[in-house]
Amino acid sequence: MPLQIPTAPHYWLLNARVPVCLLDAEGLEPIELLRSSAQREDLVAVDVEIQAGRIQTLIAAGTAQTEALPSVDLRQGLIWPCFVDAHTHLDKGHIWPRQPNPNGTFDSALDVVRQDREAHWQSEDVFRRMEFGLKCSYAHGTQAVRTHLDAFGPQAEISFAAFRALQAEWAERLTLQAVCMVTLDYFCTPAGERLADLVAETPGGVLGGVAFMNDDLAAQMDRTFALAEERGLDLDFHADESLNPEDISLRYVAETKLKLGFTGRVTCDHCCSLTVQSPEDVEKTLSAVKAAEVAIISLPMCNLYLQDRQPGRMPRYRGVTLLPEMQQRGIPTVLASDNCRDPFYAYGDHDGLEVFVESVRIGQLDRPYGTWPSAVTTTAAEAMGLPDMARIAVGQPANLVCFTERTLNELVARRGRDRTVLRHGQPIEMTLPAYAELDDLLV
Repeated sequence: MPLQIPTAPHYWLLNARVPVCLLDAEGLEPIELLRSSAQREDLVAVDVEIQAGRIQTLIAAGTAQTEALPSVDLRQGLIWPCFVDAHTHLDKGHIWPRQPNPNGTFDSALDVVRQDREAHWQSEDVFRRMEFGLKCSYAHGTQAVRTHLDAFGPQAEISFAAFRALQAEWAERLTLQAVCMVTLDYFCTPAGERLADLVAETPGGVLGGVAFMNDDLAAQMDRTFALAEERGLDLDFHADESLNPEDISLRYVAETKLKLGFTGRVTCDHCCSLTVQSPEDVEKTLSAVKAAEVAIISLPMCNLYLQDRQPGRMPRYRGVTLLPEMQQRGIPTVLASDNCRDPFYAYGDHDGLEVFVESVRIGQLDRPYGTWPSAVTTTAAEAMGLPDMARIAVGQPANLVCFTERTLNELVARRGRDRTVLRHGQPIEMTLPAYAELDDLLV
């Protein structure tokens, strides 16, 4: 059963466990680290005082003087900060019922999404499907979302208008960012410059697109960086979403950032081709990525679904990028949801915990878990330019997810089915929207 959190503005959460990587210990009294050689989990046992929607006190479990304040015993249950989903495609979301992928391949997904966009993506359709995704994200415990928006031609105005309306409507509940999604050659045209202006006029706007290998990639990259620098925008690229070892656009991004001295944040997503490249090529690329301070966003569920898919044949490759190798080099590495119930990924529910759980299983990120919980929380927030978000620290908003599971092993095994989400210290309504809400659009 979900926890019974006091509705009072001032109360204690007692006997909780927090992954040490999620706890900002600056200024805290020493709290003993609970290490288990068998579990290989680094947790701290804490009591947490919540007052006026913020974390007032963090102390070692069992030391709180609760006096007359209400309290709830978490019985060693885990507390995480609310999730941050740094890469989604809300504009594509939930079109599967009317536009499934005929064979599950990447090329087919591109084709049928194009057909659906041309036939259906007007204001109400885009707004309602994006809103449905946000309802799911919020109910599961997410506090910030970055979505990519297809932005060729007139679609840019339609989708960005829907985004801005949702951004205003959800301002008190979710921090939203939007990345334009076009191929980089588009930025070498007047239409591409107008798109950059549209992004700059949008709060939380990020310039981005799909980087793929071609003879003009260096010039396209230079132009994209220049447009972003002129407008003070960060950059976010889809890079090397393939199993072709010749695809090295990630390296182009990193080297361009270094060459131009670009001052904004840069993230690159997918980076699947690294998994089939020689050790020498991998080293060259990751060295450039580290030097350029590029953050990597991996989308394990979608990549596992699409990459190396050939109907009637078992896939040989996972397509998920080199997560441990990147983290070992100190490259900021993020895990995110990507597509949900559309031709690129038939499943998903905008749930940060599902992303973490499936990534642990797919990427073997559990021996030890180390700092991987940060990949859907603190590291994701930093990659989005939200460095004060998704931290458990004194003075921070009490935007928390409380679990009955006591260890990361229990959490991955049972998927936090009885989680309780707190926003500004108060439990929220966690009922998910019914799929039937979209029936009139999709049937």
